[in-house]
Formats: sequence, C-alpha cells, structure tokens
Amino acid sequence: MPINLSKGQKVDLTKSNPSLKHLMIGLGWDVNPYASGYDFDLDASAFMLGSNGKTPTEKEFIFYGNLEHTSGSVKHMGDNLTGSGNGDDEQIIVDLTMIPANVSRIAFTVTIYDAELRRQNFGQVSNSFIRVVDQDTNNEILRYDLGEEFSIETAIVVGEIYKYNNEWKFNAIGSGFQGGLAALCNHYGIEVM
Repeated sequence: MPINLSKGQKVDLTKSNPSLKHLMIGLGWDVNPYASGYDFDLDASAFMLGSNGKTPTEKEFIFYGNLEHTSGSVKHMGDNLTGSGNGDDEQIIVDLTMIPANVSRIAFTVTIYDAELRRQNFGQVSNSFIRVVDQDTNNEILRYDLGEEFSIETAIVVGEIYKYNNEWKFNAIGSGFQGGLAALCNHYGIEVM
C-alpha cells in the first residue's frame, strides 16, 4: 500500500528498505477542457543538484532534449505531447546506485511548453500527481497528489529525492513558478538566454 503524502511531507525511501535501488518516478496530469485554441504539452524534467541546490553543469538537467545523464543514473523515458490516457503521462527512471557523488538531490518538475504563447497555466490542469515505484518489485512506494491550488503558474517543482545521512528520502514540494522552464532553469543555476 503506497504512502499518500501531503505538501511538505518527507518520507524515508532507503532506510526502511535498504534493497531499494531502482526507482520509477511517474508524473501524471489531466487537462481541463478550456478553449485556448492550442493543445497542452506538459513536460516532466529532473534537475540533479549539488549540495548548493544548483546543477553542477547543464548535463545534470534531464528533459526531452537530454534524455539521459552520462552516468546512466537518471533517464527520461520520452515526451508525451498530449497527456491523454490514464496513469503516468511521463516517467523518469532513477538508479540510486549510479548517482554521482556530487549530486545530493534530484528535483522533479513539470512545465507547460510554450505556456505564454498558448495562454495556458496550471489553473487549467487537474489531477496532477507524482508517484515513486520500486522498479524491481513494481510496488508503488508513495504518491503525492498536488490538488488544485495552482492558478497562474506555468512550472511546478513537484517533489524531490534527497540524500540525508547516506539514506535517500522523498520530499513532496508542490511549489509553483511563473516563467515556465526558463524560470526553473534559472532557479537551479542553468543560464537561459
């Protein structure tokens, strides 16, 4: 039975489950039927962060344009351009045993592609969630449903895994940003023109 988290809640991943090595991070959402004239294209990303909360280099930004980290520790399973269907819309695979030593946390985010041009925001998105699955057993460990608290935001930090005392934990963040992917990149130390 998975743990259902609330915003700000933290939960241990590896201390109580030392055999946990391979995670599947599933992110999903539904689009409310607003007539903006454009399809919604939401994109999941992962920012691999050092102890300073910034990406060491641009290579630690995993998204539809850079699907896998050079270490093989984080892999994006592909871009879903419509978000249609049930279940996960996009998935990111994490191998905890291969995460480089200079990475102490991985933030998982969702952004709306071309949100400003398309006049779209997370107020038009519902049923957003992140779930963490033990990929070896296919057991869902935890789930965090974001709720409907967003309105004008075009990017969300959904949650993160982080290392504390040599154990991996999960933090349900649910923090919104205006400015889409560029705002997140700037927040995590990647310069965007």
